[in-house]
Amino acid sequence: MGLGPVWRLRQKKTPSPAAGAADEGSNESPAPAMDWPALKATVRDCTLCAIRKGCTQTVFGVGDEQADWLLVGEAPGAEEDRLGEPFVGQAGRLLDNMLAALGLKRGENVYIANVLKCRPPGNRNPEPGEVANCSPYLKRQIALIRPKLVLAMGRFAAQTLLGSDATIGSLRGAVHAYQGVPLVVTYHPAYLLRNLPDKAKAWADLLLAKEVVEGKR
Repeated sequence: MGLGPVWRLRQKKTPSPAAGAADEGSNESPAPAMDWPALKATVRDCTLCAIRKGCTQTVFGVGDEQADWLLVGEAPGAEEDRLGEPFVGQAGRLLDNMLAALGLKRGENVYIANVLKCRPPGNRNPEPGEVANCSPYLKRQIALIRPKLVLAMGRFAAQTLLGSDATIGSLRGAVHAYQGVPLVVTYHPAYLLRNLPDKAKAWADLLLAKEVVEGKR
């Protein structure tokens, strides 16, 4: 693990608050009974939230559909909305380097998704009704993947998945659970780009997550 928490950015050669009630009038999602093709088609065509009209496309998720590691962020940003893939751009490259430091690789035993599948206008925080509408999709992804670990990246993802308003500082360092799957909280890569000293803390989080996946915790 010589890379440690440094995670130097390098150019890739090839692209590779708790949920509230749903908006009034929303339909109950049929996601719990869906297989992968049906779930992907439903998310692609979803119009439960008004934000769908303002985004280019939904961002379903990407990676190994039988992965041990499931990484969950907040919502697509502008680049994710344009490319249709979560965690791209500079933060995505940092994430790839974080995975490489653990001997992991995007798409190989790793699946990456967001709480929301559509980009909120102006990259604002998702609203409770939007989270309620999208949550069945994420739950079904977890049920289909059956990961050994969920890694919640960033304050919003952690608070939403755990139904808590606690700070990341108080949630880090412990093994939680979501839908019966062990969950570890860490910082979002975009945050780490702005707060370099916290990379050491994120590295500790990743080592904890690795122990959980390997059955050592």
